[in-house]
Amino acid sequence: MIRTRFRQFTVGIASLLCCMPLFAAEQLRIYAASSMTNAVNELVEVFERNADVKITTVYAGTSSLARQVEQGAPVDILIAANTKWMNYLVDKGAVISDNVTNVATNELVVISTELIKLDVANESSWQATLNGQRLAIGQTNAVPAGIYAKQSLESLNVWSQVKQQLAPTKNVRIALTLVERNETPLGIVYKTDALSSPKVQIVATFPETSHDAIIYPMAMMNEAPTTRDFTQFVHSKKGQEILKKYGFNQGMR
Repeated sequence: MIRTRFRQFTVGIASLLCCMPLFAAEQLRIYAASSMTNAVNELVEVFERNADVKITTVYAGTSSLARQVEQGAPVDILIAANTKWMNYLVDKGAVISDNVTNVATNELVVISTELIKLDVANESSWQATLNGQRLAIGQTNAVPAGIYAKQSLESLNVWSQVKQQLAPTKNVRIALTLVERNETPLGIVYKTDALSSPKVQIVATFPETSHDAIIYPMAMMNEAPTTRDFTQFVHSKKGQEILKKYGFNQGMR
């Protein structure tokens, strides 16, 4: 009786093992700036179809992601919306400079739910359009979109007027949402964010010369084959086509 039960047990275990995969799918953890959400989602979808890998994505403001990485968060690939934050991580020893490449560029725009005229270089135009309400903008001391926005507003000599009417947000997608919900009449976001929403319109584009170049650097946090494969995919013709589809311009290595 005991032998029979033992034999049944071993046969059952053998059958179970035969049904299980020998190796589980590899894991890949990607931290990306909020403005990259839609594009990275499609990059991940396409990559997963052609590789035995399970990808986990985390989206947030670059400043928040950088702090998490600095504190040792488990991440394989980091895509930031600002070279200064990436350089900060390099200086801290959290990122190896040779593992950083630029994957895309972007533009800075003003959005509204209404088709209006706004002269970004004219204080009176800002005052009339805001009409005592607030301007949705990323935190100007931390969020890249907010940093670029402040640079532009200062360069155009309208910062002193506008700074009293800000609605600062933790990332650029929240700024977009405030405008979509008509909680603010205007918002400063990336061109790609504006194109992702059917609820807003671009009412002005800041001159590229009014702010630092908006570059998205990507860092490989390790030398794992899957990490390297995804990095190469983003730089490939297909990867760049996906980024272009969402309004990003081609990155510079």
